[in-house]
Amino acid sequence: MPETPQEYMKRLGSYLGDQDPLKVQQATPKKIASLIRGVPKKRLTRRPAPGKWSIAEIVAHLADDELVGAYRMRKILEQPGAPLEGFDQDKWADTGKYAKRDAKKSLELFRAIREANLELLKHLDSAQWDLYGVHSERGEEGIRTMARHFACHDINHMKQIEAILAKGSNGRAKRRT
Repeated sequence: MPETPQEYMKRLGSYLGDQDPLKVQQATPKKIASLIRGVPKKRLTRRPAPGKWSIAEIVAHLADDELVGAYRMRKILEQPGAPLEGFDQDKWADTGKYAKRDAKKSLELFRAIREANLELLKHLDSAQWDLYGVHSERGEEGIRTMARHFACHDINHMKQIEAILAKGSNGRAKRRT
């Protein structure tokens, strides 16, 4: 049975602990670049299991999700209480042809949008951090919550990338000697 939006948010929230969300966000593009450096394109585009995203698809998703987050934060700042539409990430992956995307190009897009978002967050005053919109699935969602969610989302997907890379090129777990 799939997770509810609330279960999903709770699971992701457990990953952050007492880490600073903005520092996690700032470090993520470099960590992903380090993880995929030297990994052959064929391996980056291989799905670990049917119905599971490849590393290239995960990175393309991160870029698109960052774009959505950029819009949502700016919409909240423009119009506090604004409705925030959810999106079907699987349809975006399909229509956006994530499976055919170059992971390094997707990472560059992710990095650029992330830097712009962090620059925005860095300049918010305390009242702006408390503004919120109303997400179609999760209800009230403030800028502060979104910043935390981005960091948790990053950790979630980095764990997925690490798990894929921990398996050998044949799909089996690497033996440690």
